[in-house]
Amino acid sequence: MTPGPVLAVVGATATGKSDVAVALCEALDGEAVNADSMQVYVGMDVGTAKLTGVERRGVPHHLLDLWPVTRPAAVAEYQRLARTAFADVRARGRVPVLVGGSGLYVRAALDDLRFPGTDPAVRARLQAEADEAGALAMHERLRVVDPAAAAAILPGNVRRTVRALEVVELTGRPFSASLPAPGAASRAVPAVVVGLRRDRGDVDRRIAARVDRMWEQGLVAEVEHLRGLGLEDGPTASRAVGYAQVLDLLAGRLDEAEARARTVSATRRLVRRQESWFGADPDVAWVDVGEGDTVEDLLARVRPEVERRLQGMMGR
Repeated sequence: MTPGPVLAVVGATATGKSDVAVALCEALDGEAVNADSMQVYVGMDVGTAKLTGVERRGVPHHLLDLWPVTRPAAVAEYQRLARTAFADVRARGRVPVLVGGSGLYVRAALDDLRFPGTDPAVRARLQAEADEAGALAMHERLRVVDPAAAAAILPGNVRRTVRALEVVELTGRPFSASLPAPGAASRAVPAVVVGLRRDRGDVDRRIAARVDRMWEQGLVAEVEHLRGLGLEDGPTASRAVGYAQVLDLLAGRLDEAEARARTVSATRRLVRRQESWFGADPDVAWVDVGEGDTVEDLLARVRPEVERRLQGMMGR
């Protein structure tokens, strides 16, 4: 018997995914499964806009606070954990609701995504070359051999650039070739995917307000605490938007105004990449969100399409 589909709520940062996912869980007897690559880290709360216990309104949330900030990203392990979470939620007779804006994590959870192996010697050599040549030079090397992968990886993200170059060297194929085309044909897990999108100006205003709110809620103190737990040594967590800028502030490389401004601009760049990533999936049911919309407004708009698609899949 084919298991019931997962409901996924995706979209860019600041579109309101988390609150809508909670409302859908309440309406459809669901449980949330996190697909935000930074909310998997313990203690990264304010800077990732992780919902508080009160904001979760009693809805169970899975795959939050998995790893210490010193640990590198582990997408293959996340994939295994996500699918276990889906099975556990279904076993309770409930609907798994995947929610997040990290495109690779969403695809790892839902799609037939297989991860090429690694070679510590090759990885170490490429990392040494990156240490000597710099991030931009390595990113340019990747652009030459795999333009699609380079377009999806920030020039400053040395870890992902090195990983992509490692895969190219080990397999003789572009790193991007390991990703199947997005869409229902690539699904390993039956899923209904709903995307939230907002007007660009609305998103930009929400980002600025979000960064102000994070500062007011104690982002700097949170980063100071996590720095004491080894944040600066974490190859993934230390590069998270907001955290990287506050680390520069604490190190005296930026003043507070510069750190806040750079957090806003980095978040805007992140949003553009998220829009491109999710926009490439032809099977996302997009729901437009207005500037004054409440969660109740969005639920009224999203729920009929979700139920129609869920019923259609269950009737196959």
